[in-house]
Amino acid sequence: MGTLSRRELAALVDEATVDTYDEYEQVSGLFAAVEENLAVPFSTVVLGVEVTVRGIDLSRDGRIVARCTRGKFRQTIGLLDLPLPDPAPAGAEWVEAYRYYWAR
Repeated sequence: MGTLSRRELAALVDEATVDTYDEYEQVSGLFAAVEENLAVPFSTVVLGVEVTVRGIDLSRDGRIVARCTRGKFRQTIGLLDLPLPDPAPAGAEWVEAYRYYWAR
């Protein structure tokens, strides 16, 4: 990824967080945008192991997490830490926007 400018990322964040009042609502707006636009399932490599990202969730502590599987094993991984494959799945710009939101 990394193909969008800071201005483009800011515009995506603004689009997802319009009419929000606090951090919780902003993350909820970003979650809705990622959930609606990110094409799942897709495969990626986490710590040298191929996993399948089946979907995303909003964790109890307010983070967006990816639901990953490998065979019978299930694990959630924070979206901030999830490596995206190359080429990235459709809608990955929203993952990038979420990362931008937390980095600013």
